[in-house]
Amino acid sequence: MIVLDTSALIYWTLDPGQLSQVVKQAIDQAEKLIVSSISIWEISIKVERGKLEIPLPIPEYANRLQRLEKLNVLAVDVQDWLDNLALEWDHPDPADRTIVAKAIKLACPLVTSDRLIANFYKETIW
Repeated sequence: MIVLDTSALIYWTLDPGQLSQVVKQAIDQAEKLIVSSISIWEISIKVERGKLEIPLPIPEYANRLQRLEKLNVLAVDVQDWLDNLALEWDHPDPADRTIVAKAIKLACPLVTSDRLIANFYKETIW
């Protein structure tokens, strides 16, 4: 089982050429992929602000994600927010913090190209 951050999710589902060979192999070999629902929110915000274009409407994209066999989109619950707040990490992005907290809670590697995340959470793949 591995956790994908928002960028990794976008690349895996919409632009796989952006993924490293190491990431492609990790995703292929994983029995289960985990994505926080905050990634759907983050993608929506970026699309709304014109910072990201995707080839389909957000609701359709989210529905397709939920139908992928080995992908589990996990809702953000109260404990996730508490875990986010408990991180001893000076990082202001709530999405990144929530995704990292989820990876820590699940004791899973996290697929991310984000160096700030990788410097904090050593179990990253890129």
